[in-house]
Amino acid sequence: MAQPTDRTRSCEYDVAVVGLGPTGATLANLLALEGMKVLILERDADIFALPRAVHFDAECMRVFQTMGLSDALLPKLFVGPGMKFINADGKLLIDWQRPTCIGPLGWCASYKFHQPDLERALRARLAEHANVDIRLRHEAFALEETVDGVSIRFEDTSCAKLRHTTARYVVGCDGARSIVRRFMGTELDDLKSHERWVVVDVLLKTSRPDLGDYSIQYCDPRRPGTYTRGPGNRRRWELMVMPDDDTASLQSPEWLWDKLSRWITPDNATIERSAVYTFHSVVAKGWRNARLLLAGDAAHQTPPFMGQGMAAGIRDASNLAWKLSTVIRGDAEDNLLDTYEAERSPHVREFIETAVELGAVIQSRPCGQTPSDEEATTAIRNFVTPQPKLGEGAHLGRHDPLAGNIARQPRMSDGRLLDDSVGYRYALIVTSETRKEHPELDDLSALADVVVVDDDAPAIREWLSEVDAAAILVRPDRYIYGIARGAGAELHALLSHAFPQLLPVNT
Repeated sequence: MAQPTDRTRSCEYDVAVVGLGPTGATLANLLALEGMKVLILERDADIFALPRAVHFDAECMRVFQTMGLSDALLPKLFVGPGMKFINADGKLLIDWQRPTCIGPLGWCASYKFHQPDLERALRARLAEHANVDIRLRHEAFALEETVDGVSIRFEDTSCAKLRHTTARYVVGCDGARSIVRRFMGTELDDLKSHERWVVVDVLLKTSRPDLGDYSIQYCDPRRPGTYTRGPGNRRRWELMVMPDDDTASLQSPEWLWDKLSRWITPDNATIERSAVYTFHSVVAKGWRNARLLLAGDAAHQTPPFMGQGMAAGIRDASNLAWKLSTVIRGDAEDNLLDTYEAERSPHVREFIETAVELGAVIQSRPCGQTPSDEEATTAIRNFVTPQPKLGEGAHLGRHDPLAGNIARQPRMSDGRLLDDSVGYRYALIVTSETRKEHPELDDLSALADVVVVDDDAPAIREWLSEVDAAAILVRPDRYIYGIARGAGAELHALLSHAFPQLLPVNT
């Protein structure tokens, strides 16, 4: 962990995070690892005790691993095997298989979880950082940019006392109705998918293996629906609101049990929570305005058909935290922060557009009844999870086909996963021969705070060989900055490109 900096501050905090959901808590944890002084303003008094998000992926698990939370989370997770789309006649339309074994990122592809468990773990980790100030029941109501920071006015709603502080930057992780977004004046790009659904979380009283481990999307025009298994005895159904529904009764026990009766009854389950949601698909048109930034649902919202809503926010936090820290320490100009939206917006947009496409299959008339339906379904029948590259930004981009892709996480010779030996820092992956031939790498890496990994584990050698690289430079958020084909001038050029303020161009 980086030590809190003792530089002379004109602001009380380095970063103020508005909102302590999973995105805000992840961002604050990562900033704390970087030694930033962080203020968190959260309007609620405690964690919302009922389920909301239910899925995250291997990339998210790597972020939690970076914070030291993976061991605490694993016993409470269920590895999801994938999702099946079936029509009203029971015909399989799409088979979205997700491997249940450990994948190239060092974790399984899909985890089901109970959100309060995750939030408790994130907050417990935050409590260990002396450089994090958590204010529950505090609402920001005014943000004003100053010469070198942001003036923040907020209310302690427990006693109605008004308070004031300053921070170098403010990040709105405050959800779909973000107040930070309002102060930024950011509009939303509407991707034209807005449907009302009833979400019902239940607790099984008895074992029901017949319900299965796969998530199921019921593409039934009479009432599209979704079934999802959670950890333990948790199960979820999502039911589309239809035009002739009596909206006043959508959450009544009678309505809910009537709609769930094809799967469960009050004899074998209890309803823990129900809620009516409108599933939106929007992306903010500006994620940064000077010292104000957005992350999570404040920046984008997606239908749930890929289970990527919360995961997108975790990716935002991982991308943004190291950039904010680098700028605040003075190791980069603040235009590095412009790469945040440039990289993340097209990345998350691909997930949202795919979710909208899948939603169109789920919410449409019976699939496969006309040639056009059959063609559309065939095109995505053997669906695989998108793995989009980042947009142009803080990497070699179009000059390197691997740049902007998520990096692998192989095991090292001592059995550790790669990230555990690196921390939330840059990593330069080389062979031991390259390290021996270029002892100056130690000096270069010290200047740029890069961990040189020269482990000869078979998985690392295989990775370097497959991409025909003498070196791979991986960013703190585990995305590839770029590769060097040769171990001499190309390698030095890679490092100089990544750290132009710290390393001379002709090193």
